[in-house]
Amino acid sequence: MLFSDLSGDQARQTIDAEQVFSGYAMAQGELDRRFSGSMSWKTVGGRDYLYRKRRDAWKSLGPRGAETEAIALQFHAGRTRLQERMAGLATRLDTMAPVNRALNLGRLPLIAARILRALGRANLIGSGIEVVGTNALFVYERLAGVQIAGAHLATADVDLLFDARRSLRLMAPEVSLTGVAGLLRKVDHSFEVMGQGGFRAINRDGYMVDLITPAAKDRMAKRGRSRIGAEAKDLEAVEIEGLAWLVNSPKATATIIDARGYPLAMVVPDPRAFALHKLWLAGRQDRDPLKRERDRAQAGLVASLVTNRLPHLRFDDPALAALPRALREQAASLTEARRDAASGPARLEPDW
Repeated sequence: MLFSDLSGDQARQTIDAEQVFSGYAMAQGELDRRFSGSMSWKTVGGRDYLYRKRRDAWKSLGPRGAETEAIALQFHAGRTRLQERMAGLATRLDTMAPVNRALNLGRLPLIAARILRALGRANLIGSGIEVVGTNALFVYERLAGVQIAGAHLATADVDLLFDARRSLRLMAPEVSLTGVAGLLRKVDHSFEVMGQGGFRAINRDGYMVDLITPAAKDRMAKRGRSRIGAEAKDLEAVEIEGLAWLVNSPKATATIIDARGYPLAMVVPDPRAFALHKLWLAGRQDRDPLKRERDRAQAGLVASLVTNRLPHLRFDDPALAALPRALREQAASLTEARRDAASGPARLEPDW
C-alpha cells in the first residue's frame, strides 16, 4: 500500500489547522513588514523628534507635531493590534496541536520542522532555498490529500537546494554573516559543519543537513555564489548534476504539520519534476544501488499520486520544459504502471 486516504476527521482538522496557521502567518508577516524595529521620541537641541529604528539604524521622521504624533500613534496602535491577534492565534494553534497529534496528522520530524521554520523566518525558504529529497514527499501527500506509507518517508537528513541566482537582500544582517550554519546552531547548538567549506552539517544525534546547488553547465566558468553567509565557516553548497531541472521547475507549496502537531510552510519542486528527476537518478549506473532502488520507488510513488489524485498536473505540461524532452517522454512508463496503484484494499483488522 503506497498511501491511504485521510479520514473525515483528519481532513476537517487539517483544513482548520491550515486556516488558523494562515491567519497567524499573515499577521506575523504584516508585523515584520510594517512594524519591525521601534519608534520613539528623542530630544535634540531642546526639541522633540520622532525616530524610527530598523535593524541597527535610527532615522528621524521629523519634529513633534500633529503629523508625527499621528504617525507614532498609528505605529504603536497597529503593532499592539497585530500582537494581540497573533497571541490569540498562537493560543488556537497550541490548543489544536494535541488534536493534530491524536489524529496522526503530525508527520514531519521535529528537527526538520525547526530547521525549516528558522530558514523561513530568515526569508530563505522560497526565495533562495527549497526542500528536495525525501522530505518533499510530505508536501506531495498533503496536495493529494493522503498519507504516504511510513517506509517511503524514513530519512535522517534534509536536503536544501540553493538557487544562487536569487536575491538574498531581504535576509537579516546576522543571517547574511553566519548563513545557514548560524541558523542551524540556533536550532541545535550541536550542529557542526563537516570540514572547511563543507556542504554538510551534522548534530550530535546524527541528523544531517546538506546544502546543494546545480552544477554549472560550463565547468571552466567562474562559480557563482556557493555560500549564503559571509563567514567561511558557513555551509558551502556542493554542485550536483541534474539539479538545474529542479531549480527551474514550477514550485509546490503546502502547509505541513510536524510531529508535535504544529504547522509550517514548505516549498518544494513540482511533484512531476520530482518524479522524473528520481527516475533519472534511478537510471544512473554510477549511483549507489540501494539509493537507485529508493529513487525508483519514490518516482513511482509520486507518479501514482499525480496520476490518481492530481490529474490536473499533466506530464506533457509546457511548464516542465526545463527537463530534457527524452526524460519527459519517459513519464508514460511511470504513469501507465501506476494508474491503478491507489490506497489498496481497506484493512479488515486494527493495526495490532
